[in-house]
This record gives sequence, C-alpha cells and structure tokens, in this order.
Amino acid sequence: MTRSTLRSTLLGLRSTALATGVALSLFAAGAQAQDAAGESTMIKLIRGLIDSGALKPEAGQALLLEAQREAARTPTAAPAAGAIVAQPGDVRVPYIPQSVRDEIRDEVKAGMMAQAKAEGWAAPDQVPDWTQRLRVQGDVRVRNESRLYSERNSDIEVDWARINAGNGYDVNGNTNLDLPPLRNTRQDRNNSWRIRARLGVVAELGEHTRAGVRLATGNDNGPVSSTQTLGGGLAKKDAWLDQAWLSWAPLQGLDIIGGRFGNPYWSSDTLFSNDLNFDGLAIKYTRPLGDDGLSLFATLGLTPLEYSADSFPNTSQNKMGSENKWLNGLQVGANWSFGDQQQLRAALGYYDFRNIAGEYSQPCALYAGADFCSSDWSRPAFMQKGNTLMLLRNIALNPLDPANTPMPQYVGLASEFELLDLNLSWETPLFDGHALRVEGHGIKNLAYDRNAMWERAQGGIVTNLGAAANGVASAQDIDSGDMAYMVQATFGQLALKQAGDWNLWLGYKRLEADALPDAYNDSNFHLGGTNAKGYYLGSSYMFDKNVWLTGRWMAAKQVSGAPQSIDVFQLEVNAGF
Repeated sequence: MTRSTLRSTLLGLRSTALATGVALSLFAAGAQAQDAAGESTMIKLIRGLIDSGALKPEAGQALLLEAQREAARTPTAAPAAGAIVAQPGDVRVPYIPQSVRDEIRDEVKAGMMAQAKAEGWAAPDQVPDWTQRLRVQGDVRVRNESRLYSERNSDIEVDWARINAGNGYDVNGNTNLDLPPLRNTRQDRNNSWRIRARLGVVAELGEHTRAGVRLATGNDNGPVSSTQTLGGGLAKKDAWLDQAWLSWAPLQGLDIIGGRFGNPYWSSDTLFSNDLNFDGLAIKYTRPLGDDGLSLFATLGLTPLEYSADSFPNTSQNKMGSENKWLNGLQVGANWSFGDQQQLRAALGYYDFRNIAGEYSQPCALYAGADFCSSDWSRPAFMQKGNTLMLLRNIALNPLDPANTPMPQYVGLASEFELLDLNLSWETPLFDGHALRVEGHGIKNLAYDRNAMWERAQGGIVTNLGAAANGVASAQDIDSGDMAYMVQATFGQLALKQAGDWNLWLGYKRLEADALPDAYNDSNFHLGGTNAKGYYLGSSYMFDKNVWLTGRWMAAKQVSGAPQSIDVFQLEVNAGF
C-alpha cells in the first residue's frame, strides 16, 4: 500500500467515524432546530454528509428518515425571552464531549491496525517471529598484563608441547648437539596488551529446545584461553568457533545438551579454566526438595578428548585400530538457602580421564625409513606444564652404527588420572548490602602410583625426577604428588549489578604435579598447569552499567623440583552485553 493510499484510507475512516458520532450526538441531544423553510438543521446536515460522500447513501437515507420522523413528532417551541433566535443560513452543531472524541479516535486506530495486519502492509510494534526467538549475548575485555620472573629460576625448562607439535627431539647427543626448545623463565614481560571478545546467539527453537553458537578470539586453538595478544604488526586477529550446541529440556529441571558447550560442572579454575568449553554430551538435573530452600543437582558428562587418526599410519597398508581418549564425569551436589539469606553449596565429583596416559611403543626402526612409532598417538594434543612426562618411542638402533642412530622422541603423560573432586561454598550477608563468600576446592588423583608410572615409562621419566641417592634412578625418585586444593574469600557485592558495586578477593592454591592433567586448568596462575603453589588477590569495581574494572595479582612458585617463581599482574576493563 502506498503512502497516498494509506492517507486516503485514514481520512476516510476518520470522516466516517466523525460523521456517525456527530449524527448520534445530535439525536441524543434531541436538537431539531428548523430554519425558515421548515427543514431542521439535522436534516440539512445529513443531506450534506450524503452529498459529500462521508456517509454511504443507504446509511444516510436511514438516518434522514429517522430525523424527519423525529422532527414531525417534536413541536416547535417558542424561543425563551432573551434567547438567541436562529437566523436563515445558520447551522447549529451540538458540543461533542471529550470522551466521545477519544472513543472515535480509538475506533479509527483499531480499524487501521486491523486492516494493516489483515493485508500485511504494516504491523507497528511488531517484528518477524524468528527475531523474537533469538538472544544475542557477548563480552569484551581489554587487559594490560605483566609477567615477572625470579632471577633465581632455573633456565632449563623444556617446552615439551612444542616438541610434541613438531617432529620430535633427538635425544642422542652424538647426532644432535642443539638444546631442545626452552621456555622463558627469567626475562620479564611487561605491559602486554591483550583482548578477549566473545559473541554468541541463543535461539529458542521450541517449547523444550534451544540452540547456541558463539565465536571467540584467541592466540591459537588451545582450549584454556580466549585471550588474544595485540601487536603483530597490526595484523587482523583470529576468531574461532567457541561453542555450537543443541539443548533439549523434556522435563522440568532436566537439560540434555550436546555439541560444544560451556563447562557443565560446578568447579573452580583449579581444575577447569573459566574459558574451557566441553565437547560431547552432558545431562543436567536439578530438583527442589519442599519449601525449606534445599535443592539437589547432578551432572553426567561424556567428553571425547582426542580421536586417533583414521588413516594412521599414513605410510603403511596396515592401519592402527581406534585409540580414543575420553573424559567421563559425574557430579552430585546440593544447594541450601537458610536463615537470613544464608547460602550453602556442596558438590562431590568423579572425573575419569580414560586412555590419556602415555604408552611405550613397540620397537620402531626409524633408521630404516619408518616415519612413525606405534605409540605416537598417545602424546597429548595439548599440554601446559607440570605433569610427569615419559619418553614414548622405543627406537631401534642401527646395527651398522648404533652410537650414531638418531632418536627423535615424543613425550606423554606418565600418570593415569581418576579424580575425586570436592567443592564447598558458603555465602552470608553482612551489612549495607555487602556479603561474604568463602569457598574451597579439593582434588585427589586416585590413579596416582609411582611404581605404575615407572613401569609404564620403562625408566624413561624426563620430568619431576629427583636425583637418585645411589646414582641409579627408581620409582621412588619421582618427585610428584596427587593432591590439589584452593581456598578463597570474597567480600563486597558478590554479583556486580550496577554502577558503584565492588568486591575484592584473596585466595591460595596448591597443585601437586600429578594431582590433575595440566592441560585444562587456569592459564594465568603460574602461567598454567600444575606443580604450583601461591596466593592471589584482586578487586573489581563497576563504574558503568555492565562495565567494570578488575585488577589481580598472582604470586606462585613450584611445589617441587627446580625453582620456578612467576608473578602475574593484570589490569583490565570488562564489558558484557
């Protein structure tokens, strides 16, 4: 419909409604003034409306007949003394109350809206149905970060992750005089500018089904951080597929989610980084118990960590069977609200990391042209640092020159991991809207066994191995541990909601070397991984709606082994939408 057509329609509706309202008001008032010709003003008005087209002929004739009958029944009254007498040509129009005018306006508006919706040419205050089922959400963070290293740190810390990502490292000193790739352990890195940006869409597909997709920044495809370092010659930054999931909630409190999604477990970053997402399937259930503020929750997760290549080895007609790595998790817990806004939460979890330990290979004759060994698949796809590592390849020596046989090695995890996990949290209000939260997190690796690690590696342990008293290393010389814990207190507004809200926190962590896989926990404390202990503190202040400033300091060093002290300072502005 064109603008001119719309205007004509509006004027027509208004004219019709106004004419009808005027005529009805005149009837109600009983106004039947007559001119010199004996014809009432009402009759003239109706004739004029018919002639102008404001009234349809059939409707106008009906009103005209009624007006004529009314005029015939009503005697002409003599004007009162002092009254103004109508003169020939005068037209008397009765007063229309505001309520009648409002009613006419509402009828015109309703008529137009109904016509617009029926004909599909306009629908004010409405948008397509699919847009009402979408919710856009995201966040942006700008951070300044400094990494400070002790001058007393050991300057020999091998970057095993880089070795595993390449062609291995030749451990034969006769054929390779180069050092392996080493981490920086002594030179500070001040004032690095870094960003994180995440943008996602959640769609309500039906009464019980949702879907979500999210993109995020990141220096690489590592799982534990979405932070992107700026610089690089002002090159454009990468965006990665961070989440893609479907969720089905067939019953109240039950949610089944599959794909790539956020952490389904309640846990601190001691075990799982805050940026970590999970692949696979998770089933979550929550059930309130009565009206006393108690509820139970449970989560079951099935997460594929790695699949071996379908065509491994590439250069052999005989392909290896599937060797897949999994994380199977189960967590049960309870929430209890009691007293004066007291909150108590507890959860017990069990996490079984299946098939992630290294495997010592069958003899492989690399000198004869082979380009793989049978256990190459067992090296981790991603690692940080801290876990006890073992050499994976059983490299056969060249019988013609055994001393000069190259021995390029990969490394894998020496320990298996079955984690018992306990989380506790208590919140209590204090004064003036402030509150206190105290939380703790404890982890024990039930599968930790020095003897099993030594046997698995067949003596090829390359990290966390102390000096042997008699010069011959054994399982008891593995300098590691199976426990990790965290305690933290937070004071202020625990959830920042409006400008002026603030909080501060203080905590302590201790992670022994093999308490948990070093690949998936926080990448900031001691720059990630295990074999670390120390304190951390920080504060946040919300200075505008959905925008807050955060500063944190983390001071950590090694639990065992060579000295490795690393302090990290971060000052950042966060915005969520």
